[in-house]
Amino acid sequence: MEENKKFKIVSSKKTRYLLPNILTLGGVCLGISSIKFSIDNNFSLAVIFILLAAILDALDGRIARLIKGTSEFGKELDSLTDFVSFGIAPVLILYFWELNNYGKIGWAITLIYSVCCVLRLARFNLTKFEKNQSWKINFFEGIPAPAGGILILTPLIFELSNLNLNFSIKSITPFFTILIAVLLVSKIPTLSLKKISISPKTTGFILLGIGIVFISLMFFTFETLLIMSFVYLISIPLSFMMYSNQSKKENLETSEDEHEDVL
Repeated sequence: MEENKKFKIVSSKKTRYLLPNILTLGGVCLGISSIKFSIDNNFSLAVIFILLAAILDALDGRIARLIKGTSEFGKELDSLTDFVSFGIAPVLILYFWELNNYGKIGWAITLIYSVCCVLRLARFNLTKFEKNQSWKINFFEGIPAPAGGILILTPLIFELSNLNLNFSIKSITPFFTILIAVLLVSKIPTLSLKKISISPKTTGFILLGIGIVFISLMFFTFETLLIMSFVYLISIPLSFMMYSNQSKKENLETSEDEHEDVL
């Protein structure tokens, strides 16, 4: 009986660590597969696979924390996966779609984005906050890699959508890619939803909103992605304002504490 119990405990522990890492590896497979689809000129599937990789990236960490399966190995694996799925795959999709038409400049832009993404991931892994700056956990420095990986695909997503406009957005692709690369390594604060607490009263509305988004993605994939990209871009200046207000509030409280100590 004791041997069976011990076996179950070990097995359960292994499962807790394996499940999040399997999801993370699934993200790698999706990212690499998206490159293959772009080589085959199947850009619709390539974009969808990047979207699926982003969904898995959002789930693996949360599941690991939920089942207490976090580990240093998982954190490192997650960073490597993010680089493949959001630092290499999306920009190669753009390269095969449009950037290759710009010759060496197009390839240079491809490299610039990938380098900016790996620098952003390295900085994120080293980011630490002081105890009195716990509110900063609610913000990223620059846009996160998954968001960047989807945002640079916006010109392609626009072309794949059913929006019948009388102009092509392909010409802005090089400039837009550089813009997102700069945002990745910038120190502009953007909202992080990882540590935000949700009150029980709003849980139902949030779940309803998530359900609507998923249904929209199923039936109007590219149109929904386009709207989400624009909403995210609009949220960046709002995040900066929220961060600035919180920072001013903290500085005011710190100065008041120092004044009291002097007295």
